[in-house]
Amino acid sequence: MLADQVDYVVGVDTHRDEHVLAVVVASTGAVVAQRSVATTPRGYGQAYRFAAEHADGRRVWAVEGAGHYGAGLARYLSGCGERVLEAGRSPRNQRRLHGKDDGLDAIRAARATLTGEELALPKAGQRQEALRLLLLARRGAVDVRRHALVQLRSVIVTCPDQLRQELRGLSQTRLVDRCRLLRRSSSRTPDELAATLVLRTLARRIQAATEEAAELQAEILAHVRALAPGLLDEPGVGPIVAAQLIVSWSHKGRVRSEAAFARLAGVAPIPASSGQTTRHRLSRGGDRQLNRALHTVILHRRLHDPATRAYIARRVAEGKTRRDATRLLKRYLARHLYRVLNQEPIMT
Repeated sequence: MLADQVDYVVGVDTHRDEHVLAVVVASTGAVVAQRSVATTPRGYGQAYRFAAEHADGRRVWAVEGAGHYGAGLARYLSGCGERVLEAGRSPRNQRRLHGKDDGLDAIRAARATLTGEELALPKAGQRQEALRLLLLARRGAVDVRRHALVQLRSVIVTCPDQLRQELRGLSQTRLVDRCRLLRRSSSRTPDELAATLVLRTLARRIQAATEEAAELQAEILAHVRALAPGLLDEPGVGPIVAAQLIVSWSHKGRVRSEAAFARLAGVAPIPASSGQTTRHRLSRGGDRQLNRALHTVILHRRLHDPATRAYIARRVAEGKTRRDATRLLKRYLARHLYRVLNQEPIMT
């Protein structure tokens, strides 16, 4: 247990403008000291000196939200040679029973290491962080494009007859190009003028979002090729899926085993038996973006990979449902991709 390896645990409850620290004795769980620091380089230095003063010995940091509000502090501490672990949020029912307070949350984060609860290493690596940001921006561009396309088609359904007849039947690419070039005319009625302006605005928004997503994807592909080019050789794994795999996995040692990776991805089997029925289902927890990436690969292989289709057919013949067969495939895929990631020369 971690309590046998360290003398102190420094729990950190993180926020946007302030972090709350609590030093806990590993052997007893007693609270030694608490304080708050600002989320600035100066505040991080104060946190480090505070721990050095009150936890002078073998210590570990348990930081809530090490990938979000606590990212700056985690990077600073790692740069100082400190051991940093990522603590999960305390369960909602626990907060309801014992109250919600920043100081209490910091103590809970520290004591979580002493109760045998598994903590993860924070994500690391400059390219991994670059990929995370690029994926975030691309996801936003894709969402904008999708919503604008829905709005465009909705406007066409209700726009004046002459304009609707002009645009109906066009492919998506030709439709966007045609709407983007629409011009206002004094001969049009007020509703036609409004529809023309809206269609042109939406079409230009779609074009801009499409170009933005393509530019971001090209940058993502360059980072993936530099970090883990072998992922792109896997059937169904494109640059976006590969990038998400790298971001969630991060680096060697963060995820201790392929079973832990499957749990992180939400594809570890969970017993769901009742009465005379014995079955398992997929976990609904974990990293949902990673789960979505695995699901995308499975969808591709179900359409294009004969071995995958044969496997599903065999499982269905054995009495499994297609959903159960997909669950088994996701678990296998998580195991396989974890091994591929561990073989790649990914640096932190």
